[in-house]
Amino acid sequence: LDPSSDTWDFSPLISLWINRYYIYLGFAFGIGLWICFQIVIRKQDKNSQEKSIPKAAQDLMTNGYSSLHKKEVFVSGVKIFYGSQTGTAKEFATILAEAVTSLYLPVAVINLKEYDPDDNLVEEVTSKNVCAFLVATYTDGRPTESAEWFCKWLEEASNDFRFGKTYLKGMRYAVFGLGNSAYASHFNKVGKNVDKWLWMLGAHRVMTRGEGDCNVVKSKHGSIEADFRAWKTKFISQLQVLCKGEKKSCDGSCKKGKCESNQRSSEEMELGSHTQDGLHQRDPEEEEPFESSSEEESGTEDHQSLTSVVDVEDLGNIMNHVKKEKNEQESSSSQKGSFQCLTHTETKGKKLLIASRLNNKVLKSGYPIQLILSYSSCAQHAWSQSMLRGRGGCYKHTFYGIESHRCMETTPSLACANKCVFCWRHHTNPVGTEWRWKMDQPEVILKEAIENHQNMIKQFKGVPGVKEERFKEGMTVKHCALSLVGEPIMYPEINRFLKLLHECKISSFLVTNAQFPVEIRLPRNLKPVTQLYVSVDASTKDSLKKIDRPLFKDFWQRFLDSLKALAAKQQRTVYRLTLVKAWNVDELQAYAELVSLGHPDFIEVKGVTYCGESSASSLTMANVPWHEEVVRFVRELVDLIPDYEIACEHEHSNCLLIAHKKFKIDREWWTWIDYNRFQELIQEYEDSGGSKTFSAEDYMAKTPHWALFGANERGFDPKDTRFQRKNKSKDISGC
Repeated sequence: LDPSSDTWDFSPLISLWINRYYIYLGFAFGIGLWICFQIVIRKQDKNSQEKSIPKAAQDLMTNGYSSLHKKEVFVSGVKIFYGSQTGTAKEFATILAEAVTSLYLPVAVINLKEYDPDDNLVEEVTSKNVCAFLVATYTDGRPTESAEWFCKWLEEASNDFRFGKTYLKGMRYAVFGLGNSAYASHFNKVGKNVDKWLWMLGAHRVMTRGEGDCNVVKSKHGSIEADFRAWKTKFISQLQVLCKGEKKSCDGSCKKGKCESNQRSSEEMELGSHTQDGLHQRDPEEEEPFESSSEEESGTEDHQSLTSVVDVEDLGNIMNHVKKEKNEQESSSSQKGSFQCLTHTETKGKKLLIASRLNNKVLKSGYPIQLILSYSSCAQHAWSQSMLRGRGGCYKHTFYGIESHRCMETTPSLACANKCVFCWRHHTNPVGTEWRWKMDQPEVILKEAIENHQNMIKQFKGVPGVKEERFKEGMTVKHCALSLVGEPIMYPEINRFLKLLHECKISSFLVTNAQFPVEIRLPRNLKPVTQLYVSVDASTKDSLKKIDRPLFKDFWQRFLDSLKALAAKQQRTVYRLTLVKAWNVDELQAYAELVSLGHPDFIEVKGVTYCGESSASSLTMANVPWHEEVVRFVRELVDLIPDYEIACEHEHSNCLLIAHKKFKIDREWWTWIDYNRFQELIQEYEDSGGSKTFSAEDYMAKTPHWALFGANERGFDPKDTRFQRKNKSKDISGC
């Protein structure tokens, strides 16, 4: 208000209005400073709180307020497995279960006799369970009867390349062994082996193996019960640590900031020497020390069992080197109770096909060969296990109806005229271009081979899942595959051996390496067999020399003559093609020309199986084709041979069957074999003195739908649980 004029003065307001943008800007700047100041203050408060609040409480803080989250579970439960003979391990398992229950953890006590590791053990990789194994050592260092199958499976898996060193990665376990130190050579051997095999498969050991000693004089705590209580206390303590999400507990004895639990034990160093000798190796980041509570443990006693079972066609993880052989007394002692290996001495300048030293090498090569007299061998492949348990068989079952559990894989000759790069023996067997060794009689070879087959089948008695009717069937040999090793056609008495097989109603499947055309060509040199195979490992002279490395200088002409001789055979004939990537997969036109030479009834095409490193071969896993690559090769080959089509497939073995169209009747394949009819025909042949012949079409049988190429099963018997798991997980092992 202006006193001189009694009027109002609005100039200040007008000034503010005119400068209002500067005022707004000042307010905005002030508010921005205040907000920044508040953010800095709150961030400092939050940092100070995080330093003082435990991590478990921090997990409950979200956006300034508390909210309940699902607590992460580090241990979902404990499974306690026991293998007991007198009941002690079972009693300990019950006591341990009560102690675990006090931690409010689910616990299951499982008898290993009733446990199927083939179907269930891999589930422990993702289950977040902790598995405790309480296993006793029985007579002569063997597992108890209840744990025998589990230990056998675990040993085979740890030495089988199809499982690999990460098969059980993620599984957590602890082992307590029961034994008696009075038997020093076998003290706690089963516990040591179970611990080692689980480790080799990638499982994580949560604590040092415990060893209970029935010998009160030497027991660390005065009795086996006290030994177990001490181990149980440590196990429960470690379990509590694992439940909190921590990896290892400290015993409080650390010095100068170094935790002794992280130090490598002497046994780890010993295991390191094992890995250099060809056992599974782990990457440094994955390496887990091979702990032991026994200072006397030695790795030399852990060679693969001579009676272990490995798939012949999909050979697994053969060790490249073996340690120094024990003396003959130790060797014979380790074989006692399994089977007896008989050998002859040299007579009149004739050499044994397998000398004593070679005998030991072959036996320790990681493959379950059983030597018969001086040179013959017999083996049982893993597919027998499958069929005994009511599952599917090998690819020969899919292609031809061979019953794997009744098939005797054998050979009358370990010698060979080739040194193939994919040889699973790594050339430990003898080689030669003619027979120059002492000869065992065919009657003795057959008798021993059948007995060995039956002994191997007997090992599956009582194994979980083995069907009684299949077990009884397995005791009667129905098929004989002369393809285990070497060149059986070199054996001077091969015809007598074949005749004995047929008299016993055993079908014959003979494989030759196509270097002995004369022996193939004439009937008097080779009588009819159920099916005659010729290995066609390459289609050009250069690639054959590179892959098979034959001893004959005229190997290529011999190879071609063998194929031509095959065309003259009236019984079923087969080409066996082994695909080696980057070696022989690009020779399609040349393969087609070879087919026109031999006119085989069937062509088996199989991806090569890698059998480990060898100084005698440059083959690596990079040379193993994928199943899709094998399928593509087969499709392209069939396009070049118009008389043939793809008939069957066995995806598990990475193998397909091409068949001549004469075996396709009314749009249905007849690749299987009527074995009863074959035995009738071969008897008529023998009765006529060889004048009455028969052809391949005379004993063919209809192929089931599930075995055909393009079927959903892809060569898996629908009753095979592997096929059921395949549909569920889309995971094919062994390809």
